[in-house]
Amino acid sequence: MSATAVGLLGMGVLVVLLALRVPVAFAMFAVGFAGNAVLNGVPAAMSLMASESFTLASSAELVVVPLFILMGNVATETGMSRRLYDAAYATIGRVRGGLASATVIGCGGFAALSGSSVASALTMGKVSLGEMERFKYDPRLATGVVAAGGTLGILIPPSTGFVIYAILSQESIGRLFLAGVLPGLLLLAMFVLTVSLLCWVFPQMGPTGPKTTLQDKMRGLAGAAPILAVIALTIGGIYGGLFSPVEAAAVGAGLVIAYGFASRKLTLSGLWTATRDSVVTTATVMLILIAAHMINPFLALSHIPQTIGEFITGLQLPMLGTLFLILACYLVLGCFLEGFAMLVLSMPIFFPIITQMGVDPIWFGVLVVLTLEMGLISPPVGINVFIVKSVARDVPLGRIFMGVMPFWFAMLLTLVLLVLFPQISLILPDTMIN
Repeated sequence: MSATAVGLLGMGVLVVLLALRVPVAFAMFAVGFAGNAVLNGVPAAMSLMASESFTLASSAELVVVPLFILMGNVATETGMSRRLYDAAYATIGRVRGGLASATVIGCGGFAALSGSSVASALTMGKVSLGEMERFKYDPRLATGVVAAGGTLGILIPPSTGFVIYAILSQESIGRLFLAGVLPGLLLLAMFVLTVSLLCWVFPQMGPTGPKTTLQDKMRGLAGAAPILAVIALTIGGIYGGLFSPVEAAAVGAGLVIAYGFASRKLTLSGLWTATRDSVVTTATVMLILIAAHMINPFLALSHIPQTIGEFITGLQLPMLGTLFLILACYLVLGCFLEGFAMLVLSMPIFFPIITQMGVDPIWFGVLVVLTLEMGLISPPVGINVFIVKSVARDVPLGRIFMGVMPFWFAMLLTLVLLVLFPQISLILPDTMIN
């Protein structure tokens, strides 16, 4: 059997394992180790597994992952996410659909702390779905806005998706974080605009909320001031050259913990819970990264990336045509594969192609992460949809998928804008102090 045939067989087995709900890391470990053993020998496969595990586990850059995850988990324990939502609701809750728009803004703010789409959807779902049900929001809009708003966690920095992309592509984590700021805010604005349009066309979907006084608004903003200050300090510190991403994560986590104890909203038990959850999430991310470094050499030995690259290059499409073709592949894969699995499997194939075409890898990273976001709400896998379903048990899954579709098209429009206007992504990293 040829090396390419072994590679195709391995990819087929991997797809089957993922379809059977085998954890992503374990599935890639099994296929990567077996493939390397067949093509390069068992001793080489054993050596690769040991060396890659040690190299990644000792990488200083990856410290940013547990620190930002810890910051988000502690923020949840101290109720900071709830106060962020309350501030948004007090400010715009009076307008039609304002409660849904406040949910989007709350998701964006929490995303800037947690870096996790799943955490954002779960947290804001628990906070906002009961309120929207109380004010008789259409369940499609209520659940759809939480599932879509949660996806902001993978684009607005700090983003776990950007960290994994940076490790796989050897690009700067700091530059990727900065590149995600404006696209993240643009997508947030698109979501708010989508809510407004839906409630304008179908007024019954998002009723108006109760009036709030100026005092209520000021009280809400004051309650959100600590979390806004932490966000401004961490992201602003990276932009201003005061911190590296790892230092910013440490400062942010330390400030959130200090605030929690100072305000007596964080107990030792709460800190233990947040720390334990952070360790579990970090271990999951690390296992996926190590598994990715097992399967990438297998793909290289099988010549699959080279074959696909030659095929796409042979089409002789212009640069934008090739880019749209690659992004279309991501959109299709997002309907069936988990986001991180899709990222680690596709990077060895597509990254050499875009670098050969002269595409800015930072810009490409933003586009890829946005397509990963779209996969989070794309049927039939749509992880965020299932997360929201776990909170809104009475809403049928089909209605949740119906609710997210307007936001999916808003994301598609945002993707097109980012392709046509690269400077939206590149202006901040290009002006960053080196």
